[in-house]
Amino acid sequence: MTKPIVTKILTGKVKRMGSADADDRMDRPWESGIFKIEADGNRWVGAEGFTDDEVADKKSHGGPEKALFAYPSKHYAYWLEDQQIDGMGVGAFGENLALEHMDESMVCIGDTYRFGDSIIQVSQPRRPCWKPARRFRVMDLALRIQNSGRTGWYFRVLQEGYARAGMELELIERPYPEWTIVASNEVMYVKKQNPDLAERLASCDLLAPNWKRTLNKRLHGKQSSDAKRVYGPNKA
Repeated sequence: MTKPIVTKILTGKVKRMGSADADDRMDRPWESGIFKIEADGNRWVGAEGFTDDEVADKKSHGGPEKALFAYPSKHYAYWLEDQQIDGMGVGAFGENLALEHMDESMVCIGDTYRFGDSIIQVSQPRRPCWKPARRFRVMDLALRIQNSGRTGWYFRVLQEGYARAGMELELIERPYPEWTIVASNEVMYVKKQNPDLAERLASCDLLAPNWKRTLNKRLHGKQSSDAKRVYGPNKA
């Protein structure tokens, strides 16, 4: 079996865009670290990701449970051809790790990999937000990402160290083979009326706490609206 490879490492600084007097929602002020550029050479993989990478919304992005955002590069063919969204290429969704030979069907919660000198562990699927939609001016892009299952996922960092693009990811441990990213996304978005599945996924020790909270709220009959995550703020 071909081993997964990190073909590119991407980092970026927060950018501010839009105009305060814009009428169109797409043109209102917003800021994001989604605009990544390729980073060469050895990079320090710290507890909260690469040292030269920034996030704008620290409540929803970044932190130790979302230290590295990984995305399979092959998905961009789908966005370009099937969805006909222009201008998309590797890095378009703000990923830190561009991956080959790896996708949501073969990655599981808790998977632990050696990446150079660092050790990283899958913490959760990415929950698509409105910022890719704003970047590409496609209002429902977050829903398209969510419904396609091509979400990507996050890694937490168990051991800091140097790594570089071109390195293979060496699987060290797979404690939850039943909880692929595909299966986890199905529980969150498709099988929302199945409390048994929600309870089982929420009991997965290595699932990120924010996913556990969302699932446990569901088990207690509390459903929050996804409108702000999907479409963004109503006002500037």
